[in-house]
Amino acid sequence: MKFLRLLLILFIVPVQAQQGGMWIPSLLKGMNETEMKNLGMKMSAEDIYSVNHSSLKDAVPHFNGGCTSEVISPKGLILTNHHCGYDAIQSHSSVDHDYLTDGFWAYKMQDELPNQDLEVTFIVKIEDVTTKVLEGTAGLSSEADKQKKIQENIANLNKTLPKESWQENKIRTFYEGNQYMLFVTETYKDVRLVGAPPSSIGKFGSDTDNWVWPRHTGDFSLFRIYADKNNRPAAYSKDNVPYVPKHFLPVSLDGVAEDDFTMVFGYPGRTSEYLPAVAIEQIVNELNPAKIEVRDKALKVQDGFMRKDNAIKIQYASKYAGIANYWKKWIGETQGLKKSNAVAVKKKQEAEFMVKVAQAGKQAEYGNLLADFEKYYKEIAPYSLSRDYFVEVVLRNTDLTNVAYKMYQLEQILNTKGEQAFNDRKTNLINGLGEFYKDFNAAVDEKVFEQLIDLYAKKSPKEYLPAGLLNINAKSLTAEVYGQSDLTDFRRVQEMLSGDSKTVLSKLNADRAYQLVKEMADQYTKVVAPKYEEINLKIGALQRTYMKGILELNPGARIFPDANSTLRVTYGKVKGYEPKDATIYKPFTYLEGVMEKYVPGDYEFDVPKKLIELYNNKDYGQYGVNGKMPVCFIGTNHTTGGNSGSPAIDAQGNLIGLNFDRVWEGTMSDLYYDPAICRNVMVDARYVLFIMDKFAGAKNLIDELKIVHPKGNKPYYKSRFKHKKRKIKRQ
Repeated sequence: MKFLRLLLILFIVPVQAQQGGMWIPSLLKGMNETEMKNLGMKMSAEDIYSVNHSSLKDAVPHFNGGCTSEVISPKGLILTNHHCGYDAIQSHSSVDHDYLTDGFWAYKMQDELPNQDLEVTFIVKIEDVTTKVLEGTAGLSSEADKQKKIQENIANLNKTLPKESWQENKIRTFYEGNQYMLFVTETYKDVRLVGAPPSSIGKFGSDTDNWVWPRHTGDFSLFRIYADKNNRPAAYSKDNVPYVPKHFLPVSLDGVAEDDFTMVFGYPGRTSEYLPAVAIEQIVNELNPAKIEVRDKALKVQDGFMRKDNAIKIQYASKYAGIANYWKKWIGETQGLKKSNAVAVKKKQEAEFMVKVAQAGKQAEYGNLLADFEKYYKEIAPYSLSRDYFVEVVLRNTDLTNVAYKMYQLEQILNTKGEQAFNDRKTNLINGLGEFYKDFNAAVDEKVFEQLIDLYAKKSPKEYLPAGLLNINAKSLTAEVYGQSDLTDFRRVQEMLSGDSKTVLSKLNADRAYQLVKEMADQYTKVVAPKYEEINLKIGALQRTYMKGILELNPGARIFPDANSTLRVTYGKVKGYEPKDATIYKPFTYLEGVMEKYVPGDYEFDVPKKLIELYNNKDYGQYGVNGKMPVCFIGTNHTTGGNSGSPAIDAQGNLIGLNFDRVWEGTMSDLYYDPAICRNVMVDARYVLFIMDKFAGAKNLIDELKIVHPKGNKPYYKSRFKHKKRKIKRQ
């Protein structure tokens, strides 16, 4: 693995600082550190990531497995996006106490609200374990055997590598299996809701403004981490105390200017930057259009109900937002890939790759790669499309089929693992379904099902459809399924699940919704999924070899690993952009833009009365600048899903903003990063403080923070990280 170390650490330093890429924080020394300093950074790589001293990594926990957060006070106060905390806010909301509409603020710690199953995870250290993971795989010719051995090695290493009893080892793959890294983590499970603005601030612009610029959303919420008396992770208890962090981020009041350095630190979810052109073509022409159409129909039905009934609006708020998020992202991604000619660029890169293969005499190893990609992507195409339709229709966008599939899995567990496993899963299912049915509305779901089952029957590849969906009348089938199923009511579901396995399965298999989903699931699991997995395994092996070739044949190049929900650093500058001819976007928005979009009574663009008063009086306190209140800004940081809630950090290590989105023209950055149009969107830290202080009056929270003016006090930040000891001794 020597060439990997050379690529990651001993790069040839370019003359000009680069942007783009998601870099492993433990490997920043060398090219990355130099680039960052060329962009204006005043810190060192050690300030960002250190095992022996407190560093920025100690203030950036993974938020509930899907977002990022940052510690901003010595009492464990954390900041993340409003949309990341949305489920928690919704779970505490009702018609009488509508925290989604009105916001929530705990003015005393005893008023903070506990959240079941909400957790945050800190990285303790990162270590390369590639050699250990790949041990014993060199002589294996079968890809399935290689992967089995790798998984066995990972499982053994997770158990045996050193860690404290309250910590966990997690090994993740990088560069398509050419490198493996160990992450030692600590997960805190007592995380309480502290503050959230009303949705008219935290979700201002809602789905219309989602993924676009200019943006005027105060997308933030506040939580607090609690720990036991030793500052270690513990389940919720009234005896727990606020967590004392190893490091927390001061908040800058100096704001940002165009071309200022920005660093986004977080847990980007998944990117596929090194896919071949044939894969991009399939995404653009087949897979994305199918998924977009499914979600478009589901959203139109839900929106119609939500606009007429406030109870349904609350019930479906989180669900609707989740569906809409990637629906709009896929639309922008497809347009961006076409606009940037990503397929043509990929083909050019592949041609250059093949020239290097010939020059290096590596035809035996890499010469057939592109032809094999073409072959296997053609083979997998109908299975990929069938898979996407099944996932989107059955699992993600129709509640009745989703719960029926959970019952289907219950039957499969009985068949494969026996009675005890069946009873354990049944108990867990009953305990979890109460929350599911809290947000279930049969009238809404029936109309969604009618639209989507019709689409499934007409658009999913016919050769893989179950017999029961051939030549259907969607309206009649829907009336039959919803009229004859007990799965539409939680009380009847509980009754269905009472009794031994034989009794339960007898009742399930007599249910019309279960019968339909079982037929669909059998067809998918027995015909589609095995073939998809078989071909995809071959594609995965090709992708690993292709990645190895890219690394090997491009020594000294900037080659970052794809995102995989592990801690990463991305750096760039505050910068506007030109999305199309004669259109120029500036990098900043202000509160006056909120008022320009204001539509009284509109669920997306309404504005709270208090905010209007503050605007009219220009009552911005210390947070405004030149009579204006900054709201959001954009930069060239390379982000993706999972970076939601990530801190935007200035050159000295202070919080200047909160990442929450990307611009629509650049959403294709998961597959192809174009620095000309790819921009991440951040809410300005000053707007966050303004809402907390002037709007909510949460001065108790403001008093917890360390608010600074770094542009007038640089010497302090130059030395502040050095030799800083941890406050808590681990016993």
